[in-house]
Amino acid sequence: MYAEERQQAMAHLISRRGRLSVVQLAEQFEVTTETVRRDLSTLDRMGLVRRVHGGAVPAGSLTVIESGIVERDQSNTQAKEAIANAAVALLPPPDSIVVIDAGTTTARFAAALPRDHRLTVITHAVPVATRLAGLPQIELHLLPGKVRPTTHAAVGADTVATLADLRADVAFVATNGITVGHGLTTPDSDEAATKRAIIACARRTVVLADSTKLGVETAVRFATLDSVDVLVTDSDIDAADRRALEGAGIEVVVA
Repeated sequence: MYAEERQQAMAHLISRRGRLSVVQLAEQFEVTTETVRRDLSTLDRMGLVRRVHGGAVPAGSLTVIESGIVERDQSNTQAKEAIANAAVALLPPPDSIVVIDAGTTTARFAAALPRDHRLTVITHAVPVATRLAGLPQIELHLLPGKVRPTTHAAVGADTVATLADLRADVAFVATNGITVGHGLTTPDSDEAATKRAIIACARRTVVLADSTKLGVETAVRFATLDSVDVLVTDSDIDAADRRALEGAGIEVVVA
């Protein structure tokens, strides 16, 4: 089957069955997940499907259901562990201030922080705070706000207002999607406002995102690519995606 024929068949299948994952499509068409991601990116640009985290939905879909933290934590675990460990090398010097965003990969990053590296850590994420509370090398600050059940992250006006008064050396940020054309996105407007404030308070922004997030756009943009200094991702990143991101001025670190 030629690529064009496969892509047309994918579009028809997604239209009939609704949301399908990259893995399901790879099994259906007997190709690699990397090939499926490239096909979905092509179909998304053509307006035939809409790429979402981990797969695609019909182009006419107006809403995307946000995955819960447990579901997301169980996907792409090896890639997330590798990204978290690689991101440790991007820590600022001891006694610096970092902000850690909510996310399953950023929570793994928090767990990987070295025990001999003193830091002040600011977070709005309950899972991150749980991993860091009581560690002698970490001065932990938990931001105020309403905790969302989906992400276990504090959001809202109080969260954003507190961040506006802070200044951090590095922000480690998660995202549901990243594209060269539209930037970084997330499904929820309150989460987007908090992420926006996290990036604004930091001198340097490091995004931790596995390769399934590349080429995906969700409902609300919280940053353009010129707000990002470094992307840490996994080795499944498509070469074309890497070139496009580096061409946009982002340092890409492959775990």
